[in-house]
Amino acid sequence: MEAATAGTTSPARPARKRVSDRARAERRLGWLLCLPAVIVMIAVTAYPIVYAVYLSLLRADLRFPDEQKFIGFDNYITVLSSGLWWSDFGRTMLITVVSVSLELVLGMLLALVMHRALVGRGLVRTASLIPYGIVTVVAAYAWLLAFSTPSGGFIPHWLGIDHDLVDQAHPVTSLLVVIGAEVWKTTPFMALLLLAGLALVPDEMHEAAKVDGASAWQRFWRITVPLMKPAILVALLFRTLDAFRIFDSAFIIGQNGTNPKIETVSILGYNQLLNRLNLGLGSAVSVLIFLSVMLIAVFFIRVLGTSRPGEGS
Repeated sequence: MEAATAGTTSPARPARKRVSDRARAERRLGWLLCLPAVIVMIAVTAYPIVYAVYLSLLRADLRFPDEQKFIGFDNYITVLSSGLWWSDFGRTMLITVVSVSLELVLGMLLALVMHRALVGRGLVRTASLIPYGIVTVVAAYAWLLAFSTPSGGFIPHWLGIDHDLVDQAHPVTSLLVVIGAEVWKTTPFMALLLLAGLALVPDEMHEAAKVDGASAWQRFWRITVPLMKPAILVALLFRTLDAFRIFDSAFIIGQNGTNPKIETVSILGYNQLLNRLNLGLGSAVSVLIFLSVMLIAVFFIRVLGTSRPGEGS
């Protein structure tokens, strides 16, 4: 009976390893060294976030300062029940998904070229990073002028397209130009992160798979991509968060026409805060953008399993 009971008893968990005094002291020293930076970050970021949440609960319109009062979640209800928010949100998600997907594919190709280049590797890496070093506003104006100038723009001229079809007031054209500007500028950043992941892939595994008869495509999907998964997910996380908050490219390109058609959630918050002077609704939009960014980060970290190389699930 005792033997049967012992057989059904679940194995005891291993005792947690005791932290030594030296490790505890090093950990305390690490926290003390990080404390000044943590205090600065809290002072710079926490206060604006808390104040934005506070304003979002008020009826605060600078045009009517005497009517300010606490209204709870009415601003959030107004924003979420508005078709303008959802159309801007859908447009922002479209720009984010398309641009990040193209950047991932092009960035992987560029990273492989930079990793495998035998001649002029430093020159190739330097030249590929030039677009990323250009200020976003300058890049947006460059793409705007390339498609629409008083003479019609040189890209429509090269492609033999009528300038009227590439008018910046046209929403589809403006959307494509915004995505193109984003992809052109930030693909080097994606490639740089993926290049760091390629350095973690040992060449011996590729050589062994090549001896076993695996093709280049099979070696890429069975060896390179699985070992690069942490770097790929981190690159996707960084770029997705950045692309969702897009403002400058969309503002310059999409607002250029006589009938502007491109408005993202960041531009919506800008218009509410600065153009319409409605601090309550503008702060509610800002808080919703912050929550959306947090949900995207949680999705990548929890669902897709972003982790450090070698770290378990």
